[in-house]
Amino acid sequence: MYLPKHFAEPHAEELHRIMREHALATLVTQTDAGFDANHLPFLFEPGEGACGVLHAHVARANPLWREVADGSPVLVIFTGAQGYITPNWYPGKQQTHRRVPTWNYEVVHAHGTLHIRDDEKFVRGVVARLTRQHEASEPQPWKMGDAPADFIAEQLSHIVGIEVRVSRLEGKRKLSQHHQTPDREGAIQGLEARGNIELAQAMKDTAMPPE
Repeated sequence: MYLPKHFAEPHAEELHRIMREHALATLVTQTDAGFDANHLPFLFEPGEGACGVLHAHVARANPLWREVADGSPVLVIFTGAQGYITPNWYPGKQQTHRRVPTWNYEVVHAHGTLHIRDDEKFVRGVVARLTRQHEASEPQPWKMGDAPADFIAEQLSHIVGIEVRVSRLEGKRKLSQHHQTPDREGAIQGLEARGNIELAQAMKDTAMPPE
């Protein structure tokens, strides 16, 4: 990933936050047929292993778990807040017209190795934890116990667990850090007016550029 120094995110807690809040990630693998990509909700366990562990599951019908050898290197990409920035939001554009459009975004690359976990206990645990995490904000959170046990057992038999043992996390937050304060604030206001509150807040939370 191209990573200019001023866009690099070195803080692990920020990378973990993006991974937690944007759980649907892209798992990139390589098979004999070439590169493949699967889009899966991941559960991140930062306290396991050197740099954490990612857990997910795939449909048993998905050839991924058969075609990718256990222990193969993989890349998991998490995309956080993102959005288009028009130069019309920059006060400097009105003065010099020397401004161009861009796209701001947050992204985390998790490098590691893939391990297949085809056992019911592991899969049940992953599904239970994913459910608790994503149902937490519901008025009446759904839990696995709400469904008949035989139905849950049948559903679990149709999926296979996967584990990515993370060896390195790389984060990029391209949030107009290199722009001067008036242009940056103009972009934040433009995003808020357009309803992209998440990206506007991400820009507010980053260090302001030097004057």
